[in-house]
Amino acid sequence: MQVSRRYFFFGSLLAGAVPQRGFGSTPSLKALGFKSFNDKLNVAAIGLGGQGGADLNDAAKTENIVALCDVDFNRGAANLKKFDKPPKYKDFRVMLDKEKSIDAVTIGIPDFMHATVALACMQRGKHVYCEKPLTRTPWEARLLLNAAAKYKVATQMGNQGFSHECNRVAAEIVWSGAIGNVTEAHVSTTPGTHPTGLHQLPPEEPVPAQLDWDLWLGGAAPRPFSSYYVPYNWRGFLDFGTGQIGNWATHTAGPVQTALQLGAPTSLECVTVKGRSSITYPDGAIVKLEFPARGEMPAVTVYYHDGPRAGDSEAYHVPGMANETILPPSNNLSDKGRPMGRGALAGGAAPARRPAGRGAPPANAPRTGAGGPGVRVFGEPVGPSNPGILTGNGAVFIGTKGIMATCNRGEGVWLLPEARWKDYVLPPQLLTRSPGHMLDWVRACKGGERSCSDFSITAPYASWLALTAIALHVPGKLEWDDKNLRFTNSPEANRFVKPVFRKGWELKL
Repeated sequence: MQVSRRYFFFGSLLAGAVPQRGFGSTPSLKALGFKSFNDKLNVAAIGLGGQGGADLNDAAKTENIVALCDVDFNRGAANLKKFDKPPKYKDFRVMLDKEKSIDAVTIGIPDFMHATVALACMQRGKHVYCEKPLTRTPWEARLLLNAAAKYKVATQMGNQGFSHECNRVAAEIVWSGAIGNVTEAHVSTTPGTHPTGLHQLPPEEPVPAQLDWDLWLGGAAPRPFSSYYVPYNWRGFLDFGTGQIGNWATHTAGPVQTALQLGAPTSLECVTVKGRSSITYPDGAIVKLEFPARGEMPAVTVYYHDGPRAGDSEAYHVPGMANETILPPSNNLSDKGRPMGRGALAGGAAPARRPAGRGAPPANAPRTGAGGPGVRVFGEPVGPSNPGILTGNGAVFIGTKGIMATCNRGEGVWLLPEARWKDYVLPPQLLTRSPGHMLDWVRACKGGERSCSDFSITAPYASWLALTAIALHVPGKLEWDDKNLRFTNSPEANRFVKPVFRKGWELKL
């Protein structure tokens, strides 16, 4: 199959995914103080439990770990024991001031502190690997974009799917013209394991001895401690997290972002919502985003479906696909990029079911999510019992010549109807393949090509995801002026564009 020239390195169409002269074109990074490929980076980890701990261990496979930091030594106990020699800190600022040998930092902490910690590291000349969703607000995303350019450090957002083969295969299929012009796309997530639809804060509890609650709050407004917030339920609260947008949409929207080269939307509107709350994210919703034309790509409407189940109105019925499985269960691909295998469940078991109800969680509420028992349930069924419906973690591209779907972080890609795969030949590769998400960043830290989730690429992406989070709790159609970072028709929505920082925690370049 010939690749349509109109999708190949013209103008700024691919500027968000490929440097102007291709990957590897970053000028003289070594001259800016970047390490030699023969030298190991001295890496510090901020956030030692959950995904932060996973990033720490990933970096440790090839680099030196020289310092550890976590506000909760119980949460990071396993890695504190495993990496017993490096010095340990609770305050990242003290660590950065004392440990002069640090070259690079991994950041795996709650969303609302990402920008604060990442900026502090970059201002000290440290390369930064920051977990998704990068930031909680669009103002912070713009700040990190500008900071990375100003301080000339290597950056990477921890949206691992950007390094997956199929994220790139999906983009190449779209760019080849195989499904025609994409004017509509749908992004879906499973229901979250964090609390939603709450109208009261949880009751106050004594602060555990190993947790520094004041440092955990950082720049957020003070509030009484409750074990309900930690280690994971913070994600559902507006002050701390971004709900399923930060948890899963950052992944499932990844192939849409890469293939369609989305910039900033011109408008957003929450077209349906269940359980809207002033303190947490809702129980479910659909947000409609309008993006203008990009190069020769036409304007596109993207719908975000927050936590739909098969019988919900939030579940998207893919046109003409009533007898097709929309999200095949296998994450495995052959070397040709085709999905392999058929099971009974897309992606295996889903996360624990989120708490039900509308009131404040009781003091003995089960701790759902990472680190808590919860109640394990299976995700939405796929196949004959649920044909033609997009539920779970995935995305669907609606083109003028066909339909394409991707699953999870981009681990799977396929054309619909499935019979189209039978004789399909993949287009030529346009994008460089990744050595792995952490190694991609390590390579950039040592003067190699820009990482695939460099902040110059993913900060604009994180910005429109943060805008989607705002639309979940502000009614009406919201008109967005990206240049000036403001909604032109909603003072209420503008209140959420930039965080309100506690005194002493304000951010500036």
